[in-house]
Amino acid sequence: MSVIHLFNIIRLYAIIFFMNLIKILKKKNSKLLFTTPSHSGKLFILHKFYNWYKADISEVDAYNPQKALFNAEKKASEIYGTKFTKFLTNGSTSGVIASVLTCAKNKKIMIWEKAHPCHKNAASLANCEIISYELDYNRSWGVYVPPKPSQIENLFSKNKPDAIIITSPTYEGLVADIRGIKQICDKHNVKLIVDEAHGALYPFCDKLPESAVKIADYTIQSLHKTAGGINPTALLHSNDLDPQEALKMINTTSPSYPMLMTIESNINYLNSKRGKRSIEDLIKNIETLRNELNNIEFFGDDITKILIKKEGLTGEELSSILYDKYNIEDERTNEVSTMLLCGLGTTKEKLNRLKKALKKF
Repeated sequence: MSVIHLFNIIRLYAIIFFMNLIKILKKKNSKLLFTTPSHSGKLFILHKFYNWYKADISEVDAYNPQKALFNAEKKASEIYGTKFTKFLTNGSTSGVIASVLTCAKNKKIMIWEKAHPCHKNAASLANCEIISYELDYNRSWGVYVPPKPSQIENLFSKNKPDAIIITSPTYEGLVADIRGIKQICDKHNVKLIVDEAHGALYPFCDKLPESAVKIADYTIQSLHKTAGGINPTALLHSNDLDPQEALKMINTTSPSYPMLMTIESNINYLNSKRGKRSIEDLIKNIETLRNELNNIEFFGDDITKILIKKEGLTGEELSSILYDKYNIEDERTNEVSTMLLCGLGTTKEKLNRLKKALKKF
């Protein structure tokens, strides 16, 4: 056995040991359970999910997973450098709602007029007074541009809100100056909530935009969008109040521990040398693609969002050709440009296939 192979085995067992939820779910239970879930890890209606059923437990004394979850979230907050980090199994939507319920209930909140529906839904559930704001529109690319600190200063002077939700990055990969905006928020005593659903890789690579997790009062990230997580796993980070009570109000009392386990694994992978190397490899491969495509225009702050346009084609035409002729489906398109989303799982081979297709335009 080589030294490298031995090191990898030791490292694997070290990771498993420190993953509290994984350790709990690997535990062989000797108790006879007359509890939920009724399948008790022994009835597999959908046999392809055999291992999922085996790990699907509830808060019974035989497992006592609550403490393991508490420890896993505490470890996650240390990794991210936050006051609180909460695991979400109902997507970033639940994180946005919990943030608003925690810091802006019955108060004034500023929301972009074309934001994700969960922003307005959160404000409605929290009985907030909604103040809508507009964003500048980049007609050359057909995308909205995040607000500048000076624009936020002007908005606050006119509207006197208690909180604001900023989407950064945008769907297309445009990023706001969160540090500058936070300074304005602190000056006006306004809570800053950042919907960073598409920026889950940011804390783990200096070549990507700076994450809001250590800056904003509340930051929400989707692990399933770019970080390799399963739908709809996500994270809520807080440097303000503990959002736990708000999460209790909107979440089920029967969480999916297999999903929670994948969140813990996901974070540990992102924070590992292997995970960080995967992100760097992804960026390197996208850089190669961009450098070899002189016939295509690129735009955006986040290289993992391949926002492109081709002279002589609308965004819809470009999207249709990629789909119909080359069997490539993009994430989002508009009248001018098309965006192809990349993340953990976007292989070099996948990007080479896209590169070959785009070279033919």
